[in-house]
This record gives sequence, C-alpha cells and structure tokens, in this order.
Amino acid sequence: MAATIEVKYFNSFILRKVLDTATPPVPAWNGSRGDGTYPAIDPTSSGYPGTPTNAKNWAVEEARIRGGYNNTSAGYGVKAYLVENNPNASRRSNAMIYSGIFNSRTGINDTNVFSVGDDITKAVDPANGSIQKLFAEDTNLIIFQEKKVSRALIDKDAIFTAEGGQLTSLGKLVIGPVSAFSGNFGISKNPESFATYGNRKYFTDKDRNAVLRLSSGAGGGDGITEISNYGMIDFFRDQFGALGSGKLVGGWDIYNKQYLLSIQPYSETPGTAPYKTLSFDEQVQGWTSLYSYKPTNSISLKSNFYSAGPITVGQDNSSKLYQHYISTQPRANFYGVQYNSSVEFIFNPAVSMSKVFKTINYEGSNGWQVDSFVSDFTGIGSVDTDFENFATTNTQDTSALIYSYNQGAYDNYGNTFPARLIPPINRAGFSRKENKYMSNLVNTSIAAPGEVIFGQSMTGIKGYFSTVKISTDTITDLGGMKELFAASSDYIESAY
Repeated sequence: MAATIEVKYFNSFILRKVLDTATPPVPAWNGSRGDGTYPAIDPTSSGYPGTPTNAKNWAVEEARIRGGYNNTSAGYGVKAYLVENNPNASRRSNAMIYSGIFNSRTGINDTNVFSVGDDITKAVDPANGSIQKLFAEDTNLIIFQEKKVSRALIDKDAIFTAEGGQLTSLGKLVIGPVSAFSGNFGISKNPESFATYGNRKYFTDKDRNAVLRLSSGAGGGDGITEISNYGMIDFFRDQFGALGSGKLVGGWDIYNKQYLLSIQPYSETPGTAPYKTLSFDEQVQGWTSLYSYKPTNSISLKSNFYSAGPITVGQDNSSKLYQHYISTQPRANFYGVQYNSSVEFIFNPAVSMSKVFKTINYEGSNGWQVDSFVSDFTGIGSVDTDFENFATTNTQDTSALIYSYNQGAYDNYGNTFPARLIPPINRAGFSRKENKYMSNLVNTSIAAPGEVIFGQSMTGIKGYFSTVKISTDTITDLGGMKELFAASSDYIESAY
C-alpha cells in the first residue's frame, strides 16, 4: 500500500536558479541533480520569495551534508558582529572615528576594524557646525567645520613596523587635542572649494562672504587670511549672496601658480545660471583674471593643469577632461569652444574734473577692438527749484564699436579684410602709427535734455570717468597670442 509523506525542510537553503538579467537565462548555481533539471518551488506558496512570473527561478538545497538521514547539517558559522542592546543609529556630524591601519605592502587591511576597547572617537565643538572636510598634513589633521577651522595632532605617540605591527607606544592616543585657528571662519557647506599647494590651503566661507587662505607652515605661518578683501569685497558679497545651493569649485593651477575658484549658482534648468570663474595670484596679491569656462572639477599633475568641463555648452550633467596651456592649441579655447579675451578698465584722470574723452589708443598687438566706452551716470537727483525742472532719467555718453586694425580695413571698391585690398586702404576703426593703435571716439548716445548739439555729428565722451572694454576680434589670427601693454585717452576739460 503506497503512502504519501509530506517532507518539511528545516535549516535548508533557498537558492536562485537563474539570472533574470541574462538572455537566455544563465544558471546561477550548480544544482545537485545530474540530469540538468532543477527542483522548482512554487513562489506563490507561503514563506517563499518570488512572483508567478519567475516560478522556476528558485530552488531548495538541503542543509544535510550529502543529503543523508541525520547527517551533519551545515551550520551558520562564526558571527562577525555583536548585538547591541540599543541598535538605534545616531548621526554625529561633529565627531570622527578611526579604524585599524592599511598597509598595501604587507596586505594588512584593518580599515573595517573598530576596536571598542580603545578610545577611537574624537568630537569637536558642535556649536561650530558639522565637519565638512578633513585634510591630513604630515602629523597634523586639519578639521574644517562650517564655522571653524581646527587642527589636531595625529600618530604622535605610536610607531608602526612595516608589517603593520605597533613597535613602540607611549599611549593609546591617536588623535590628539584639538586646537582652533584664530578667526571665526569655516568652510560653510562647500568642501569642493578646497585646494592646497605647499603649506597653503584655499577655501571659501560662503556664509561670511569670504575667500580664505590658511598658511600652516612649520614656523606657524600666518593663520587664516581673508584674500577676498584684496579689492573684491563687493564682488564676492554679491556673488555668494546669489549662490543659493550652488557650488564653489576650487582648484590649484600649478602652471600659473594661482588659486582657481568657479562660482556656480544653482538653477533648476542646468546650464542657465550665470557663473564666474576667476583666479587669485599670490605674486600680485590680487585677483587677476576672469575665465569663460565652467569647470566641474580641476586638478594639477606635475607641471600640467587639467579641468573637467561640459561636453555640450550649457549642459552640466556630463563632462570631459581638458588640459590647459597647450602651445599647439588655440588660446581662449575651452572644451572645444572658442572665446574672445577681453580687458575692462576705467579711465579716471583728474578725478574732480568733468572731462570730454576725445580719443583712445593702445600699445600692443593687432587684433584688439573697443566693445564699449561708457561714461558715468548723470541726471537722477538733479532738482532746479526755480524753474521746477526735475531730471527723471539717468543719462550716459556711449561710443560706437571701434573695429580692430584689420577688421575696419576697406578699399574704394568695397573690399574688406581678409579679401585682397587695393590701395588706397581706409580704416573705419583703429589706425596705426609707429606700432601704436589709435582712434577717435564717436558719440552715439541720445542727447540729454538741455544738452547743446552742434554740427551733423558729435565726438567725444563726456563724464568724470569712463568704463572701457577692449576685446580680441574674430578675424585676426583667431586663437593666437594677443598682447596689450597700455591704453590711454586724450581728453580736455568739459565746457559744462
């Protein structure tokens, strides 16, 4: 008489039969049946994982060795953990924890070992915010919090052998006492602004509108210096105020020995927010250049400077590596995009005199044009109580675009550069004499109320001072070297 006996599996293994992602399915384990088939488990049964779509993707492997009755069963093995009485997680953003050492030569890797028998944690003042960055320098650990920068001695009391063992020890202290640098500055929440060279570290404190340099040499250095004060207080105050949750990407340019900082405000549409990339030079103690590119990261390797930038202009979600300062590559070309170089400055001689700027000239290379020549504002706030005349608009004198020496060249037959010109050659922009380029200033502004106009045209820019922008043109040796040594303007006193 036949009988059916229900077998229950205790201490057995539920195994995955095939890989779902493979086509056709590939066995993920070697089954115990020699005919190549696998015992299937109904995934709809209680206690087994799976769904009806993968009904034969799970199998049971018996826990008994060789499957014999009362044979030795597979055990759980050694537990590599301890059960805590209170397993609740805690976040200590102002604390540090250290593990065992790592020695690549001997293969010792104790970075996942945290000895509860030792004092392995060190906390800093929580009033200064969370720890945003750690930087190890020799036997010092520099701790950057949101509102404070501190340092602690590390490995001062222990020497380790090449095999990873402890040779001598004067105590269990690994991270020594924490001492703060003077000054209420931190790194806010922008650790990406950090860069280092030699004994100098550069970073930003957005919450205090500051760009900072930390010098911590063997002689003590000069501590924290606010380098944003070097003529750029208003600039960084405005830029950091509009940053939002954007990024401040810092890096060290080893080629020019400059700290590079890219201010990238947040925008819901990537690539649309205006950004500013500029550099600080220790030799002149000032911010020397603004750049057209927007790096996502930057690094110096040996004598070369690299940055990562967007593959497509305006897209921030992809980037490629770019090497700067290659002699065979065009100048002002970043990530495959050609830009124009420009210089903006102010003419302000005889500061208390109302002037008329008549000309502009410069010493340097061919290929520079004047984009704008604009005077200061006049008009608002001028009240004449006798005649009840009130100026309601601001007015400025502006000049027309002044073409470069080549760009403004043309002949009497209508030919322009770079076509072949037939003498006599005329110039609509800069002309050259003894390698100095000069041009008159043609006023293109609308006449202000009460202003006296004479003749068919009016030249000169009237004002106390004028802001001038000079840039490279788009036709003269594009991407080549352009030099600009000096610029000046001839002016006379205004007749008011």
